[in-house]
Amino acid sequence: MITSETAAQAWLAALPEWDPAAAERIACLIALLAEENARQNLVAAASLPVVWQRHIVDSAQLLTHVPRETSRPWLDLGTGAGFPGLVIAALRPDCEVVMVESRARRVEWLERARIALGLDHARVVGARLELVESRPFSVISARAFAPLVRLLDLSARFSTKDTLYLLPKGRSAQQELLELRGWNHMFHVEQSLTDPEAGVIVGQLLGKKGKKS
Repeated sequence: MITSETAAQAWLAALPEWDPAAAERIACLIALLAEENARQNLVAAASLPVVWQRHIVDSAQLLTHVPRETSRPWLDLGTGAGFPGLVIAALRPDCEVVMVESRARRVEWLERARIALGLDHARVVGARLELVESRPFSVISARAFAPLVRLLDLSARFSTKDTLYLLPKGRSAQQELLELRGWNHMFHVEQSLTDPEAGVIVGQLLGKKGKKS
């Protein structure tokens, strides 16, 4: 369990994706976040002193579940302040990361940050997810986007049986998974590295129950 900013930075430094360029992008992201947070409430002010734990590693830990191919398209739902989408894109700049966000000020922030970090393969889609054109993605992530059943209803059209879902769910992870009905799936809960009471739902969505594949 990562319990300090020093430990968080050490954990990141051990990632295969970490190099001087990645370090520069993450440092830039943190500086931009602090500056923008004074203008709009992107994250809780109390989380800024522990930004490496609370936002950077909390996002980057998802990479430990994904093979390192950089060409895998990644869909991040309700990216908001940029987590995990901007962190994933900063650590894997050759990966196509599509960040969907419907709130105009958040969309503006994400686009400014994307440009400042030089994330040419990342894209910000400013729309409600219901209005985004369907296409398959290899990875789908969402942090504090919607309850699990609603999230699956909205995102299933972007997934195949091989799509990997990575869903940080905080303390509700196990309970939401236990209460999930109507879907065939191969989900399980992984312990979060940044919160002893939090979990990440990981796995594949196989389709609606009662429907032929």
